[in-house]
Amino acid sequence: MDFKVENSINQVVKVPSECGVELFIKREDEIHSFVSGNKYRKLKFNLLEAKISGHDTLLTFGGAYSNHIAAVAYAGKMYGFKTIGVIRGEELKSKIEENETLSFAKSNGMKFEFVTREVYREKGSQTLIDHLKAFFGKFYLIPEGGTNELAVKGCEEILTEEDKSFDVVCCPVGTGGTISGLINGSGNTQQILGFPALKGDFLRTEITKFVSKTNWDLISDYHFGGYAKMNRDLIAFINTFKADNKIPLDPVYTGKMMFGVLDLIKTGFFKKGTRILAIHTGGLQGIQGMNSILKKKNIPIIS
Repeated sequence: MDFKVENSINQVVKVPSECGVELFIKREDEIHSFVSGNKYRKLKFNLLEAKISGHDTLLTFGGAYSNHIAAVAYAGKMYGFKTIGVIRGEELKSKIEENETLSFAKSNGMKFEFVTREVYREKGSQTLIDHLKAFFGKFYLIPEGGTNELAVKGCEEILTEEDKSFDVVCCPVGTGGTISGLINGSGNTQQILGFPALKGDFLRTEITKFVSKTNWDLISDYHFGGYAKMNRDLIAFINTFKADNKIPLDPVYTGKMMFGVLDLIKTGFFKKGTRILAIHTGGLQGIQGMNSILKKKNIPIIS
């Protein structure tokens, strides 16, 4: 069982010539229309395991604009699984049709369980999992964001042999699964840099659960206030980047990473001659929902 996907390409990104570095972006966002980027990578082996272990239902967790929720719903429908999404925020129960992500997931057959933020914080507890099993019956559990050992295994396939020619590989970091796979799949001389979309340094502990190599670091200066937080500078950057490079970026993950990478290039962080590969992890389906929020705040939208 496998998705029919396009092979991702490495696309040149414009950088000032005086910086003396080369920058490419791996277009993982283009490998599938609805299960793109790291969501495809994380789900691949989890769906195989769910099928092998005799499950017919997938259950996972996510927020109002979760790329993961949308991807699980579509992939579940594609491969004959029933899907359940445990959604953060009881108030969203009456707003499904107003929310592009949730309405998409619903149209692909996902059933929802809306919970309070207090309950959602217990998503990793066995007590909550047992409660959900008592209510829904048997299911295959996929964690929030999709990160587990099988997800990391899938993300190890992102880098090809040709990609080993790059000195530095950069990626956005949410739950730590993608960067863990990149670290495990990296060449001995490569450095892996992660750009967290969340505040706090707890991700180091999560990543070390999946990796043994030490050729990585986190750059924690470009989260723009935390998960799903953004400002006019970030939006302007995303729009300018798209106009200059013909590459759309999402504001939650890849947009922040590329802002950080280009800022570091301009300030001389990378020595001259460095070849950099940035990983586009997808997430573009969430832009429409984010734009609806920006409009309400009278802030320029993402083009």
